[in-house]
Amino acid sequence: MTADRVGTRAGMGTNHTETERKYDGGPLPRRLDELPGVAAAEPVEPQDLDAVYYDTEDLRLLHRHVTLRRRSGGTDAGWHLKLPLDGDSRQELRLPLDAAEAGEGEGEAAGEGERAAPQEFAVRVKAFTRGATLVPVAHLRTRRTGVELKDEEGAVLAQIVEDRVTAQVLAGRPTAPGDGERGAEPSGPGSGDGSPTEVSGWTEIEVELEAAGTADLLDRVDAVFADAGLFRSPWPAKLARALGPDRARSAAPAALPTGTAGALVMAGFREHLARLLGLDAAVRRGEEDSVHQLRITTRRLRSLLRVHHRLFDRDRADHLADELRWLGHVLGDARDQEVLGEQLLDGLGAVPDRGRRGALRTLRALVTERYDRGYQRAWERAVATMDGPRYFTLLADLEAFAADPPLRARADRDATEQLSDVLRHEQRRTVKRLDRALRSEPGPQRDEALHRARKAAKRARYTAEDGRRPALSKRARKRTRTFGKRMKKLHKVLGTHQDSVVERRELSRLAGQDATTAPHAFAYGVLHERERERADAAVRRLPALRSRAARRKPTRLA
Repeated sequence: MTADRVGTRAGMGTNHTETERKYDGGPLPRRLDELPGVAAAEPVEPQDLDAVYYDTEDLRLLHRHVTLRRRSGGTDAGWHLKLPLDGDSRQELRLPLDAAEAGEGEGEAAGEGERAAPQEFAVRVKAFTRGATLVPVAHLRTRRTGVELKDEEGAVLAQIVEDRVTAQVLAGRPTAPGDGERGAEPSGPGSGDGSPTEVSGWTEIEVELEAAGTADLLDRVDAVFADAGLFRSPWPAKLARALGPDRARSAAPAALPTGTAGALVMAGFREHLARLLGLDAAVRRGEEDSVHQLRITTRRLRSLLRVHHRLFDRDRADHLADELRWLGHVLGDARDQEVLGEQLLDGLGAVPDRGRRGALRTLRALVTERYDRGYQRAWERAVATMDGPRYFTLLADLEAFAADPPLRARADRDATEQLSDVLRHEQRRTVKRLDRALRSEPGPQRDEALHRARKAAKRARYTAEDGRRPALSKRARKRTRTFGKRMKKLHKVLGTHQDSVVERRELSRLAGQDATTAPHAFAYGVLHERERERADAAVRRLPALRSRAARRKPTRLA
């Protein structure tokens, strides 16, 4: 199920991965066509580019390596949003120049007469702007010349351009990083009226891979440039250079000693946080499966904090875990409607028609409409909550925790020892809960006990999956993977049982609502019996899975 949101229509813009490197100075070296694999270096038509860069007054986008600009001139005029990926790559999204005219005011520029950022892009960066207004912060004019490197068949491998840039920083003067991060609006000075205050200029070279190019070409170009006295620029983006080092600096995450428990755990924490921030836009745009994936990510973060709680300051870790639990509940209603609707429709496909084909078709339409509507309403409530201060504060707290984790002395212990200890603990916890459930008589009490065992198996699985890091030995990684696979199988079977419990409860509720409709009651009865059989089959598999999950060898990592 997906939500019907403005800005999610296919074909509104383009999306591609940009891989480039920047170098200080110029001019371009000669004989670029002598590079291995390059048959020609053909000049490109000179371009005059005019770009206005948008950010919050305290530069929340720049400090997260995100770029938003409106550029005219050249071959790619339009609105551009660049999001960080690994290495030299970024995800670049483009919209036409008039895209903002179709927006509804989200991210509206502060100055009278200034253009608003397109709603599509304002929504995509809301996890970073967090209610602060997007304003023009710099105006760059660029004279671009360069060459295209082509292979023997004429395919473009890369474009190498020399940019002569004139930059104006716009008032209000952007404030220091971090100001206003926890509130709806930054507290620093500046009017954001778009008037120029500072002017600078420089020359730089960009090397961008095209579709036919490969990453090793960048390294070959790098060597040629080094021979010519051209070296990689310390500036990640033109906007950063225009604003200068004081305003463009981003706080680097605290470096942690390699091979320690703290380094192992925080690597997982930072990965999950990056995924959470990326999924924020997907949920707001109503993308398929986005609510589910964001909910999984919040659970993984919370699980990590709970499992490794002895490594952290207890108060801060507990507070974050509690807030992540709250976020999971915010997303829960939408996910529940999504799952129930999908399961009921899947089940109805297996109901024999017995002359009731028309009634079953009507019931399928009723179920589709009911749960689509339920999902839409729950999704709208979730997004409204994600526009509130509690959610934005949680994001800021997560980033602060990732940048400077409140580690205790225990975090300096060996990573393998830490992981062995927590895997054994999670194993004992899971098996104990499962044994208690299997000793119970069938009924609601056992269903609840199996649900608790499922949550324990899930946490054990997440712990193992987060622990598979290069810092561990090959044997430790192999055993951790084995343990994780066993817990995943157990978790999935217990999940099948829990899904059946929830669906049978929902079917009983629906049968009570539609009691006067005989064909519907028949279908609900068939589905209820089918789900009971599915639950019983899951329970029959548990003893064997329990035996495998309880084996100690996979937790002995050292």
